[in-house]
Amino acid sequence: MAQSFKPVPALTEQILAYAEQLPEATPLTAKSLLHLGTRTALHQALSRLVKRGELIRAERGIYFCLIKSRFGTHPPSVGLAVKALGEQRGEPIVQHGAAAANALGLITQVPLRAVYLTSGRSRNLKFGEQIVELRHAPSWQLIFGNRPAGKAIRALDWLGPEHAEKGLKKLKQTLPSAEFEDLVSVASQLPDWLTQIITRAAGNTK
Repeated sequence: MAQSFKPVPALTEQILAYAEQLPEATPLTAKSLLHLGTRTALHQALSRLVKRGELIRAERGIYFCLIKSRFGTHPPSVGLAVKALGEQRGEPIVQHGAAAANALGLITQVPLRAVYLTSGRSRNLKFGEQIVELRHAPSWQLIFGNRPAGKAIRALDWLGPEHAEKGLKKLKQTLPSAEFEDLVSVASQLPDWLTQIITRAAGNTK
C-alpha cells in the first residue's frame, strides 16, 4: 500500500499559524521566524501577507497580526504593540508628557495624536489608518519608564514652569509615597527649573 504524505503548508500559512499562537500585538520579524524558512523567503512571504490583508507592516521589517473578531479585523492595541516592540528591541518607549498628564489626572483632555518617547531614533509606526509617532528623547525623560514616577516627570515637563508647581501639589496627594520619593531622588538629573520645583515640594512635606 502506497504511503500517503500530507502536503507541507505554504510558508505564508505557516507564518500565520505561528503568529496566531502568540500573544496579541507580538511583533513579527524575519529574524523571529527563521525556524520556518530562509530570510529571503520569509521577507517575500511577509510581504504577500501584507498584500492579502493578513498582516500590517508597522515599519520596515516589523509586522503585526491583525485581530479577528465577529465584527471583522482590526489592528492590535497600539499601547500593547508599542510596549511589546520596546521589550523586543530593548528600547525604552514611554508615554508622551501630555498622555502622562492625562493618565495622572492632571488634565482631562485626551491627546488627539498618539506620541511616544523613546531612546531610539525618531520615526513613525503605522497601524492601519493610525499613525503613531516615536520621538527620540533625552535619557532623563525616560527615567522610571512607565511607572507613576516616570509619568510624573514627563507630565510636569509637559506642563512647563507656569503650571508644573500646581500639578506637583496634586501629585503629592495622589502618587504612592514610594513613587513620590523616587521622583524627589532624581530631581538633580532634571532641568534646573523642574529640580527647583520638586525640591521645594519635597521640603514642604516635612
